[in-house]
Amino acid sequence: QVQLVESGGGLVQAGGSLRLSCAASGRLFSDYRMGWFRQAPGKRRELVASISWSGGSTLYADSVKGRFTISRDNTKNTVYLFLNSLKPEDTAVYYCAVRPAVGSQYGSWGQGTQVTVSS
Repeated sequence: QVQLVESGGGLVQAGGSLRLSCAASGRLFSDYRMGWFRQAPGKRRELVASISWSGGSTLYADSVKGRFTISRDNTKNTVYLFLNSLKPEDTAVYYCAVRPAVGSQYGSWGQGTQVTVSS
């Protein structure tokens, strides 16, 4: 069973940057995919970025493309999300999760980390 712990959130002004970390305990297999989600008050949770654990292929939501970067460090069992050019609408709780196989659901949710962007 994989357990995930997010960190790195905080309060930042618009245009600023943050780095979120997602530390995983337990074994991550090569066909796993890691995702960063966010949920703002009153809104549905959305997938903002994902990365394959093996080859590092990445996908981004259109709303963050060009501003956010996802990466992983296999030696540290950690996935990062670099948030640049932040906007007030990026304010949300950010979660990471793991998808064990193609067609399966994301799970093993962490507790989340709050990102607040002031205008």
